[in-house]
Amino acid sequence: MSLKLDLCNFSGYKIYPSRGIRLARTDGKIYNFVSKKCRNSYLMKKNPRKISWTVLYRRKHKKGTEADVAKKRTRKAVKFQRSIQGATLEHILAKRNQKPEVRKAQREQMIRSQKEKAKAKKEAKAVTKKKTDTKAVRAGQKKITKGNAKSRPNRSNVMM
Repeated sequence: MSLKLDLCNFSGYKIYPSRGIRLARTDGKIYNFVSKKCRNSYLMKKNPRKISWTVLYRRKHKKGTEADVAKKRTRKAVKFQRSIQGATLEHILAKRNQKPEVRKAQREQMIRSQKEKAKAKKEAKAVTKKKTDTKAVRAGQKKITKGNAKSRPNRSNVMM
């Protein structure tokens, strides 16, 4: 046989059968209290979260829960290295273990080669631009026409 247990509306304690006080309000709500102490505190509009012997206070201030629940253990982050796209893990570790002077020399050599490539590209672009440059083409045409112009008499000084 199971007992019907009520809870105190103020303290939160269990109320066993034939114990406690019942209060019926005019709006029809019924309140159960363990003792006169709880009933009077409720009627004086005390806050059960501020009264140290109530269940609500103990819950709010985390009293008595350490014995039941052990602290959660946090997991330590495990370092894990993965290969990057285009480079395997062995390749990365080999680079890391190189001496700084060797790495610096490789870097400078790579920069030098990139600069040379860029310079060659720029020169090639300049050569192609000269060939297709309209001003240069027109200048070449003028030189040709100037040679023919000398056969004609100069009319710039002639008055009309």
